[in-house]
This record gives sequence, C-alpha cells and structure tokens, in this order.
Amino acid sequence: MKKSDKIIYLIDTLELLFPEVPIPLDHKDPYTLLIAVLLSAQSTDVGVNKITPILFAKADNPYDMVKLSIEEIRNIIRPVGLSPMKSKGIYGLSKILIKNHNGKVPENFEDLESLPAVGHKTASVVLAQAFNIPTFPVDTHIHRLMYRWGMSSGKNVKITEKDAKRIFPKKLWNKLHLQIIWYGRKFSPARGWNIKTDLITQKIGRKSFLKKLIN
Repeated sequence: MKKSDKIIYLIDTLELLFPEVPIPLDHKDPYTLLIAVLLSAQSTDVGVNKITPILFAKADNPYDMVKLSIEEIRNIIRPVGLSPMKSKGIYGLSKILIKNHNGKVPENFEDLESLPAVGHKTASVVLAQAFNIPTFPVDTHIHRLMYRWGMSSGKNVKITEKDAKRIFPKKLWNKLHLQIIWYGRKFSPARGWNIKTDLITQKIGRKSFLKKLIN
C-alpha cells in the first residue's frame, strides 16, 4: 500500500471508529482548560479530572486564583504530581493574565508559551480545543502511533508534530489528534498491547516493527 493510500485509510478508519471525540480533560472555558492541561503533565486525565473540581470550586478564574496562596494551590493539586512546579505555574500565569491580558487566555503561541509552566504542547492543546485554531498537539499516544504506523521516525515529538502537520490536511488536525489519542488508549496502548485488536497497525504498521512481533 502506498503511503498516500495508508493516510487515506488511517483517516477513514479513525472517523469510522470515533465520529465523535470528547475532550479528555473536563473544563468550562479557556482558563480552566489551560489549568487542566498544565496539571496533566506526567499525570493522567482521570487523575486531573478528580482534582480540578476541587480546585475550581475555590478558583475557576485568574482573579480568584491569585487570592489563594501557592501553598494552598499545592495542597489541592498534590495528588497529580509535580505540585511544587505546577502550583507556582498556576499562580504565576494567573497574575500575568490579569496584568497583561485583562484576565483572558491569549489566542496565540507566543503569549501562551511565555506563561510560567506552559510549553508548546500545552499551548497547542489550548489553541485547538478552546479556540478551534488548527494545531497538532503530540502526546505520548500520538508519538507512539505515528512511529508504529510508519508515519514518523519517532526521534522526538517535534519531528512527530512536523510530520503530522505535513501529511494530514490542516482542516482535520484538531479532530484527528483526538481520534489518534482515543485509538491509542483503546486499541494500541504502550502496555498490555495486543496486535490482534489493533486493526490499523495490522494493516499499515511499520514493517520493521511488525517483523519484531513475529520473531
């Protein structure tokens, strides 16, 4: 199968399996999404979704967030891990949003990535899911599957993102990245993976990768 045919097959199959793709992190607006994505670093969406209702009951906007101390934020978010860094980031970015952006989450990479504890992936998720701006956030599932499917070298997430943007139509980026995440979780996980249930990898998987499974 030619690579162009593989891409068409991939897009069509994901659309068939996941015509609707819920956003994994619970939120109600750009600010709460930003905080939830920040908290999800090296944590699970399930874990974050247990903590954010507690945090947002006390502060669901930057003006209320800065009324809390860093220590108070840290105590609430402790279960998701990296709480010292994340609590400082949440407090710091909230202050900057008030000072420089009238309390609003900016709608561009430059301003988002200048915020404390906000990297490229977090900014990409916020732009895609809060503002519907085409981006292709690459998480561990997308990085793993793009390699398994022979769509990227797997060297690093920057290359994976570049390859994804190059091969997939821009109008599909925001939905497609979520479809790949849901597919990875359900059919092609890092652990406990079974090729028999992973139909896409069976069909278009990297030959060298599939060969290792047989040997």
